[in-house]
Amino acid sequence: MATTTKSLSASYMGVRYGVTEKTARLFMIKVREAMSSSGNNPMDGDVHVDEFVIGGRDPGKKKKAITAIQLTEDGKVKRMYTMKIEDFSAQSLQYIFANHISREAKVVTDQWRGYRPISKTYQITQIKSNGGLNFKTLHIMIHQVKSRIRTTYSLISEHNLNRYFNRFCFRINRSKTKAIIFNNLVTKMVNSDIIYQSKLMRN
Repeated sequence: MATTTKSLSASYMGVRYGVTEKTARLFMIKVREAMSSSGNNPMDGDVHVDEFVIGGRDPGKKKKAITAIQLTEDGKVKRMYTMKIEDFSAQSLQYIFANHISREAKVVTDQWRGYRPISKTYQITQIKSNGGLNFKTLHIMIHQVKSRIRTTYSLISEHNLNRYFNRFCFRINRSKTKAIIFNNLVTKMVNSDIIYQSKLMRN
């Protein structure tokens, strides 16, 4: 889960390691929980933000999310965070700013009105999306998130969605330190607070 580029399902992990699918699923949830960000190092510099929808054609199954990426000087992804949101209002959009973006960052978004109230606190420039062309790198990352979930998981509950985002972003944010990514994950798991199965498997 820390190092492979392949998507992994609980059924596959159960067969591979000789445990039940339920046991594999519980352990994988624990790992994803440990992959969550501490929030201690907010993104600065150039940051692009966009909201999106994930799920099937049935409106009732669609889930809303938001992604922020910090770009290097040559326009590549330095860091990335994704989280589920209730809706596209400023009240929901603000959480990714509060949790992951420094007030010193130079943030660029599309012209969605939900970002306007947030611009009172953060340095936000709003530009036309131009069909995604003005946010090409950001949209590539959103597409990767969608593809990873769509090709592996048949159903993801609202309760677990952020954990799947955690794994994707954990690996992206440590792509330059792959040699120690496994050791870093084990350390985070050991140092994590106790979390009981009833909370992990609520949905």
